[in-house]
Amino acid sequence: MSKAFLTGMISLLLLVVAMTRCNAFLALHHPAALIAAESRLNNVPPSLDVDAIRDAADRESPPQSFFQLQKNSIRAVQFALRDGHQLLEIEFPPLPANVLEMDDVSAYDIAEANTKLAVDFAKGYLASSAEIMDTTSNYQITILLPDEAETNIVVKNALGGLKKPAPGIQIGSLRRSEEGDTRFFKPEQVFLSLFGGGSGGLVKPYPNTNMYIILVASAQELPDVEELHSLDPNAAIICYNLKLDTLRGDLGAPAFPGKDFHDRFLSRIKPVYYLRTRQYSRSIATAPYMVNFQGCLFRSYPGKYQTLLDTGDGRAYRRIQVDEIRPALGTFKEQLTKSLQIEGIIQEEGSLLSFLRTGYKTTTWWEDEREDAANAWRT
Repeated sequence: MSKAFLTGMISLLLLVVAMTRCNAFLALHHPAALIAAESRLNNVPPSLDVDAIRDAADRESPPQSFFQLQKNSIRAVQFALRDGHQLLEIEFPPLPANVLEMDDVSAYDIAEANTKLAVDFAKGYLASSAEIMDTTSNYQITILLPDEAETNIVVKNALGGLKKPAPGIQIGSLRRSEEGDTRFFKPEQVFLSLFGGGSGGLVKPYPNTNMYIILVASAQELPDVEELHSLDPNAAIICYNLKLDTLRGDLGAPAFPGKDFHDRFLSRIKPVYYLRTRQYSRSIATAPYMVNFQGCLFRSYPGKYQTLLDTGDGRAYRRIQVDEIRPALGTFKEQLTKSLQIEGIIQEEGSLLSFLRTGYKTTTWWEDEREDAANAWRT
């Protein structure tokens, strides 16, 4: 083998090594690679066309299955976290409408359904976020019920007693006693809430938790969520099917938090996936003399709020209006009613009769403009 041949082979090998290193450098510093790397560091979805995402969310329809609902709600949470929102709300019916209307459905049935849904959400979130994280093994999601007694009951019935149903997911309680306290029922956790005395130091953050999912908390227990946020401000908190609209109505009543709690904390919680159905009845002057109609207010972040009229027994909807600002419940009903008037299903009425139907005020106190309240809950 000649010296010239050996020299040529060595030169060729050096050239191949140099090209390999160059390709690796270009791949590492390519804009797409930089975006993906930045996304992994910040634990958010990669940068995309924001306008296209918003337009798609504005056209999104209510889900036809719980699988589609979970997928879409996970995506909405990822976009909200990418935009820097830490206090989030997910709201939808946890059971089919015909099941929720049954007389034998208890609060524990709904709590168990929400627990299973929250676990599925957490699993899906970890799986879908795997591509934008360095590793999912370090990301911890903690699902919290109000107290340890309720947690033990729900976990036993819904999850077979497993408080760690999957890697990176654990079930706990907002209020926790000291280690070594093995009592099944702890009355102090209940009485402190009933009399508005605060948690007494029973609210403790869970180490290394990146996201909390809050379940079945009452209006009296919501201040514990605020306390948890103050103790662990870097963790995301999702209020999962808490019916915050209903709980806000209890604020200001005896033994409940004051109305300033909405201004201080609840108004900062952004609905990222919101699906609330409403049913109404309207008397008319001609047969059949009564018109039943229903619709839903739907939002999938970063999309707008959609007023949808049910045209197919909960399976098909027609978009009536899209709003940047979340409409009040009275406004939502009026939007549905006007759409039926345009179609001739409901006759228009004079101003006096219309006033007698609606009254002088069509909004609740927390839907009004409040000086100290944030706008996150309505945008």
